[in-house]
Formats: sequence, structure tokens, C-alpha cells
Amino acid sequence: MTSESTQGMGTLYVVGIGPGLPHVMTQRAKDIVSTADCVIASNLYQEFLRQDGTIPSEDAVTDGGMAVHPDGTEQEIVRSSMGQQVELAREAFERVRNGEDVAHVSGGDPNVYGKSDLLFTMAEAEDANDVPIEIVPGVTAALGGAANLGAPLSNDFCTISLSDKWRGWDEIEEKLRAAAISEFVIVLYNCWRDYERAIDVLREERDDDVPIGIFNDAGRGDAGRNLDDETHTITTLGDANDHDDEVGGMGTSILVGTHETNVWENDHRQYLVTPRGGRDVEDF
Repeated sequence: MTSESTQGMGTLYVVGIGPGLPHVMTQRAKDIVSTADCVIASNLYQEFLRQDGTIPSEDAVTDGGMAVHPDGTEQEIVRSSMGQQVELAREAFERVRNGEDVAHVSGGDPNVYGKSDLLFTMAEAEDANDVPIEIVPGVTAALGGAANLGAPLSNDFCTISLSDKWRGWDEIEEKLRAAAISEFVIVLYNCWRDYERAIDVLREERDDDVPIGIFNDAGRGDAGRNLDDETHTITTLGDANDHDDEVGGMGTSILVGTHETNVWENDHRQYLVTPRGGRDVEDF
């Protein structure tokens, strides 16, 4: 039921589009992005979203800046960049108040180092408590990369960002040690920042023969931006720092297994598998 305070308003959707390619988006994410009055997305994600017409092609942009879908419906496409997030949040609030549905696009999942916290923080700072906000989940890199590697997240796991933009290294190191000691499978994000330093910390708490997976641009196929295409490498914790060539940039994540994680191989390839706690076939 629509309350009086939201009548005449649109909705601000923070939409996770996973790796960004149309075939890896949820249907709900695709539906919201394709029908929103305004889509806020980076140039890279705009490129991905145009591949199947989720947003109109560049050729469909009119002189007035509006984009037109083949069925004649219009939407405005706004370029997002790291330095404009505060201004874009303010603009989104005003658009929603004016009755527009706004899709603010986030790669991966908005709640996993994405944009959802920024929008709520900005809503608080801008007295935008009247603006309806909905989070639309997406496939984060940990899930996409784990799928490529096999079944490494079948037991307890956590994600840790190595970016020190918001947290100092002392706090990051503390989290790494706690996760390693607690026997979590660990997925490291932002590995372009101090990944060797993180590996050295984990080696102090976990055996060198523990399997790990290094993956790039999970779910992007040959549209990857770090290396030639989507890649994954299985190695060990002790050898991780010898794989600089596989750590390509912001799209690289490293999955660190536990003492239970094993390398499983069939006639086709190797996989990483972390069993869910000592079970065998009779337990199913």
C-alpha cells in the first residue's frame, strides 16, 4: 500500500548487476534497469548493458540527451564516476521526489563493497528520509569466482577488502588473522592493494599447502578488463606471491581455502572443493 508520504514519488533502486554482462544479471535487475526513467551507470557498465538492449544504444540518444528504446519508451542515461557520487546521490533524490524511478547501478552486489551504504549515508545527510530506497542484489565476485573454481564456499566463508581507503592496515591485518584462525574460507577483494602483504599474514596462521584460487573478472568472459579474458588459477598459499602475472588489477580476487579445502580433478579440469564439515555420501 502506498503511504501519503510516498504518493507521487518514484523509487531509488540500487541495482547490483554482478559482472555487468546481461546474461549474468538477475531478471529483476534487468527489468528495473530497462524500465527506469533514469539510469546512473559508469561508462563500462553502460557498455555492458547495451549489449542486449537493457539500455538503448548510443545511437538512440536524442539531441536532448534522452535515450529511446525500440518500443518508443524514453529514459535518461547518466554517467557515473568515482568523483561524482555525492552529487549523483543528490540528483537521484530529487529525481525520485519528482516522480522518477531511478536505477543507480552498482557492479557485483550493492551490499558487498558496493554503493548501497553511500546512498543511505547520503539520505541521512541530506534529510532524504522521504525517498523510497530499494536494494536489488547481484552476483558478487566471490560467488562468480567460486563457481568458476568449483565448490570452495560450501562451508563458512568471509570476504575481506584489502583497500585501505576506509580502514587502516592494522585493522585489515586483524581481520585477516581472525578469519584465518577461525577457519573461514577467505575471499580477498581489491587485491591490487598489498595482496602480497595479506598473503604473508595468512601464511603465519595457515599452512602453505592450503589450496587457493586467483580469479579475474569473474563472469565477464572475454569482456574482462584486467587480463586478456576471464581467468582463474589454482595454486597454494605458499606459492601465491609467485603469481604476480595472474593478479591483474581491481577485478582480481583471491580465494584462500582451509585445511579441508582440496583440489578435485576429473577428466576435464581441476576444481577447488571445501566439504561442508566431514560429511560423506551417506549423510545426504
